[in-house]
Amino acid sequence: MNNGRPSFNQYMSSISDRVATELTHVLPGAWDVPDSLRESMTYSLMAGGKRLRPLLVVAACEAGGGSAEAAIPVACAVEMVHTYSLIHDDLPAMDNDDFRRGKPTNHKVFGEATAILAGDALLTHAFYMVVQSARKFGVPAERVLSIVEDLAEYAGPRGMVGGQVADMEGEQGITKLEELEYIHLHKTSDLIMFSLIAGGRVAGCSERQIEALRAFGQRIGLAFQIQDDILDLIGDEAKLGKSTQSDVKQQKVTYPYFIGLQASRLEVGRLTDEAKTLIKEAGLEAPDRLLEIADFLMSRDH
Repeated sequence: MNNGRPSFNQYMSSISDRVATELTHVLPGAWDVPDSLRESMTYSLMAGGKRLRPLLVVAACEAGGGSAEAAIPVACAVEMVHTYSLIHDDLPAMDNDDFRRGKPTNHKVFGEATAILAGDALLTHAFYMVVQSARKFGVPAERVLSIVEDLAEYAGPRGMVGGQVADMEGEQGITKLEELEYIHLHKTSDLIMFSLIAGGRVAGCSERQIEALRAFGQRIGLAFQIQDDILDLIGDEAKLGKSTQSDVKQQKVTYPYFIGLQASRLEVGRLTDEAKTLIKEAGLEAPDRLLEIADFLMSRDH
C-alpha cells in the first residue's frame, strides 16, 4: 500500500476477482439453458488469463471519474467476446490447438460442435451484458447505444474478425510489415481499443478524451501483440501456459521475423511511450492506473 492506495498488482487482482465472481453467474438463473452449453461457456470463461480487457474497461472508467461498479457489466462483456474468439481460434479449422492457458482447449473437452456454439453464445450474450450497465446502474441509454455500436464495429468484420481472416490468409505468405501490422491492429488492438473507449463512455468522458483513449488503446494493443511475438520466441512455457516457438513451427511471419528481436523490443518501448504521452495530455481525472497498465504490458513475461 502507498498512502492507503493499493499497489498495481493488488488493483489488478481485485478487478480480476470482481469480474471472475460476476462471470460465475453470468447467465440469469431463471433462464433454461442446456447444461452442456452452460458448462462449456463457463469452462473457458473461468480458465484464468490476465483479464486485461476488463481491467482496461474499469481503469478507463475510473480515469474519467466514473464508477467501477457501473463498468463491470461492460468489462464482463468484453471478456466474453475475447473468450469466444479464443474458443474459435483453437478449433481444428483455425489454429488447431490442444491447450489454452495450460488446460485442454474447449473442443477437446466438449467436442467441436458444442465449442462452436459456446463461442456463439458468449458473443451474443456480451451484448445483453452491455445493456445491464443501463438497466442496473443507470448509465444513460445514449452512452450504452454507443458502446453497443463500438462493440459491433471492433469485434466484427471491420475489427477483430477481419483481423483473424487477414491472419489466416497471411499464412499463405506476408511480404510486407504493413500487412502484419494490419493483422495485429485488428486481431488484437481493436478489442483493447474498445475496452478503453467503452470505459470512457461509461464515465461520460468528452469526445476529446474518448479519442485519446482510442489512440492509447491502438498503441498499447500493437505493443501487446509485438510483445506476444517476442515471448513466443524467448518466453517461458510454464508461465505462458502454452508451447513456445509455435509461430516458428507454423512458419508464421512475426515482428521479430521482419525487423529482428532487438528492433521489436525497441518498437514495444516506442509505442508504449507514445501511448503514455497521449494519456497524460488527455485531461483525464485519474490517469495513473492506465499509465501503470502500459508499463506492465511492456515488461510482462507471459
